[in-house]
Amino acid sequence: MSPTIKTRLATLMGAISLAALVSACTTVGPDFQAPEAPKTAGYVGKDEALPAMASLDSTGVGPWWTALGSPELDAVIRQALADNPSLAEADATLAGAQSALAVARGQAGPQASANAGVDRERANLQAFGFTGFGDIKLSNPTFSLYSVGAGVGYDLDLWGGSRRRIEGATARVEAEGRRAEAAYLSLTANIALQAATIAALQAEIASVQQMIADDETNIELVRKADALGGATRLAGVSAQAQLEQDRALLPPLLGELAAARHALAVLVGKAPAEWTPPAFTLDTLKLSAPVPVVLPSALVRKRPDILAAEAELHAATADIGVATADLYPNLKLSASLTQGALKPKDLFSYDASGWDVGAGLTAPLFNGGALKARREQARAAARVASARYQQTVLTAFGQVADALAALSADEAALAAQARVERQTSERLRLARLAFDRGGGTMLEVIDAQRAQNAARQSRARIEGRKLADAVRLFAATGADWRTV
Repeated sequence: MSPTIKTRLATLMGAISLAALVSACTTVGPDFQAPEAPKTAGYVGKDEALPAMASLDSTGVGPWWTALGSPELDAVIRQALADNPSLAEADATLAGAQSALAVARGQAGPQASANAGVDRERANLQAFGFTGFGDIKLSNPTFSLYSVGAGVGYDLDLWGGSRRRIEGATARVEAEGRRAEAAYLSLTANIALQAATIAALQAEIASVQQMIADDETNIELVRKADALGGATRLAGVSAQAQLEQDRALLPPLLGELAAARHALAVLVGKAPAEWTPPAFTLDTLKLSAPVPVVLPSALVRKRPDILAAEAELHAATADIGVATADLYPNLKLSASLTQGALKPKDLFSYDASGWDVGAGLTAPLFNGGALKARREQARAAARVASARYQQTVLTAFGQVADALAALSADEAALAAQARVERQTSERLRLARLAFDRGGGTMLEVIDAQRAQNAARQSRARIEGRKLADAVRLFAATGADWRTV
């Protein structure tokens, strides 16, 4: 392309860019303002107290699950963060939103295109009334036409519709990014919950196995007493019945353990037959410090689902501006330069050039009220997004409150269970002592053993529930899931 043509194109582009700067002064529609932080200072009611395992403190170092002190859990979560398909879906959705933003930005700027062509034509002179001169007949000529050209255009965006589209697309990128963070947090929490479930079931299974061992010991004692004439047939039947009853507890627990292991494998992104989880136990999964709980005013600026709802509200507000701008006239600038010649060597000469510069104004006159209805639709969508945001905040506060209440109940239940275990242990000791000295019956020993076994199993279940509730509190407070 010759320097002269390049100069002309540059001049056209410069003029359109200047027009763009001049026009970027009016943006219709409401400007987004982030919702105010809630006035409430806490989560629980006046008659409720924070559990000992929670602290109103937002400080933390590293990923939240490191507070459980399990290298095995850390390794499993890191593997899941790399391999889980749902995270890949969230990341792909975010990439799509980023591409949509790039499209909106690209469409708002000057548009330039180039063209080139070669046409072989045969002109029909008779169609223009040329038949010849006297007896000389004119023949229709055949020739080639070579052309190159370029065009530029720009929508002045007088009312800021394109700018609002970019604003809305940016907010939707933010929303998808927050949803991706929520997916990561949910995944890490679900993995920790499954690990806690596995640990609790392992403890319950160990408790039931201890029950069975104690039952077998009691049966042996009954046999010895029967041999000495000190036991009744009822004692033997009761001991055997208790053994079978406790054995029946084991298969359901083993089934639940297998299901928890399978669920954990799926969360990691593996088929259950291809991956075996670590043997989590309640001894290896323990909180080393209280769960930090941020204040409500900080929670709305931290929890991913709340931030996603806020970004959606921002996007819906921007959509009102887009619909409002469509109600007003619009001005578009355009310019083109074309070079055409019958011979390639003449294609870039000055005499082969042609150009045009224009401005087109369009304004809505009659559309049956569709444009106004579209603006009302956008306003209604913004109200929906606002209500959804408020509901998301309330749901988050409720989840934090539920987790705090559950932890308080767990702590009280464990304290009560410790007292129960002390009493059942003492009762079993006295029952065995009385039986050994001939002052008690085997039925009393079996009954005391049953109470102690039930207390052990209940403690294992409560400890597992407390661990799971602590994990739920981490998730409810929007704990950091990042591994770096």
